[in-house]
This record gives sequence, C-alpha cells and structure tokens, in this order.
Amino acid sequence: MEDVLAVYTRPHDPERVLVCLDETSKQLIAETRVPIPIKPGRAARIDYEYERNGTANLFMLFAPLEGWRHVKVTDRHTAIDYAHVLKDLAAPFQVRSATGQHRRHGGVSGGGRGWGQGL
Repeated sequence: MEDVLAVYTRPHDPERVLVCLDETSKQLIAETRVPIPIKPGRAARIDYEYERNGTANLFMLFAPLEGWRHVKVTDRHTAIDYAHVLKDLAAPFQVRSATGQHRRHGGVSGGGRGWGQGL
C-alpha cells in the first residue's frame, strides 16, 4: 500500500504522467409520470415509480497534475472493455499503472505486482 501512496507524492514529470482510473456501473431510468413542479410553500413532487432502461458502465480517467479528465461510457462492463480503455490510455504515454481492480479483470491479486510492477 505504501508503494501505491508514494506514487501520488512524486513531483510532476511530463515524461511519466500520473493517471487515475476508476469505473462504475449506473442504472439508466426514466420517469413514468410527469413530476409535479414546486409551488410556494410546497416541495416538488416526484413519483417513486420508474422505467428501467438498462445500465451503462463509466470509466473515469483523471490526470490531476496535467489538468485533464475523460469519461468513457460503454454498454457492458467486461475485461475487454477495460483492456480497450487501458490501450487507449497507453497510446500517448509511458504507462505505469496501479489499480485496485486486479482480481475483477483477471490480473494479479494479493501480494503480486502485475501492472503496478516498477512503481
């Protein structure tokens, strides 16, 4: 854990860009009834019923020292999608990765180093 935390304390180096990657799945929903707008002395009313419209997966990339961020939305949450995001990210950079998702995506888990080797 200390090795990973040390990555965040390194000084800015344009040749070794620090990029944070996180992912999440979100349920897509639609209202089934038109909400009742707010009135004086009364809050807006929104019905609890909704229509489910599937899910979307979001990969969030953030380079805090470079001042940029990017979100990639995919229909599925698979190891292939994750690999495509890493490939797109690695294209312009020399990548050193430290992710907490090793087990989910089939990489090394536990005490192994996998992608994070050489941090």
